Amino acid sequence: MAHHENDPTVTVLTGAGISTGAGIPDFRGPDGVWTRHPEQAELLEIGRYVADQQVREACWRMWRDSPARSARPSRAHAALVDLERAGLLRGLLTQNFDGLHQQAGSTDVVELHGTLATTSCLACRWRTETESVLTGLDHDPDPRCPKCGAILKPDIVYFGERLDDTALERSIAAAQDAQVFIAIGSTLSVQPVASLAGLAVECGAELIVVNDAPTMYDHLATRCIRDPIEQAVPALIAELLPA
Repeated sequence: MAHHENDPTVTVLTGAGISTGAGIPDFRGPDGVWTRHPEQAELLEIGRYVADQQVREACWRMWRDSPARSARPSRAHAALVDLERAGLLRGLLTQNFDGLHQQAGSTDVVELHGTLATTSCLACRWRTETESVLTGLDHDPDPRCPKCGAILKPDIVYFGERLDDTALERSIAAAQDAQVFIAIGSTLSVQPVASLAGLAVECGAELIVVNDAPTMYDHLATRCIRDPIEQAVPALIAELLPA
C-alpha cells in the first residue's frame, strides 16, 4: 500500500506496563499479579469458569476488588492522545482491558483482549455494564442473565477463548501500514498479539520497544527504551510530533 505524505504512520501497541503508572499492577512481570498469585490466572480459564461456580464467584470478587475500577490515565496515556490529535496515529492497539486509553481521550482503540467495561451472557449475548453487575455481587455472587438465565462474563478474552476477529484484522492492517511501530509496556510474549511487532518490521517499519525488561523482539528494534514509561512515552511522542 503506497504511503501518502499525510497518512498517519505510527502504530502503537500497549500492554500492562503502561497502566502500572496508573496504579494497576501488571500480570506477568517479576512482581506481577499472576507471578505472585498463579491461582488468579487459573480463574480466567474459560473451561473452569463455565464449569465451576466457585471459580466464577472468586473471579467476580477479583474484578470487584480490581484497581482497574478506580484507576485514572497516566501521562503516558495522555501522550498517545496527543499523537492521535496530531494525525500521526495509524492504530492504537492494546492488550489492556482497563479502558484508560478511552478515559484519557483516545477515540479509536482496538482492545485485543476485550474490555472490563461491559459484561455479556455466554448464551444469548445480552449485554450490560459490568459496574451494575459488580455492585450487586453481595446478594448475587454468581450473576446470571436476566433474559435467559445463563452465565455472565465480563467482555475480557479469557484463556481458551478466541480473540475477536475484527480486532485482530484491524491490528494486522495497522501493523502492516506502520512506518513506526511502538510497543509500550508489553512483554511481547502473548501470541498472536506479540507477533504484530514482527509483522510490522517485515513490512518495513521501524520498531521501538519501551519496556522495563527485555522482550523477545528487542533484537528487531531500532531502539529499546528502559526508562520508566511515565517519562519515556511523553518524551518519545514529543520527538515524533511535528515541531
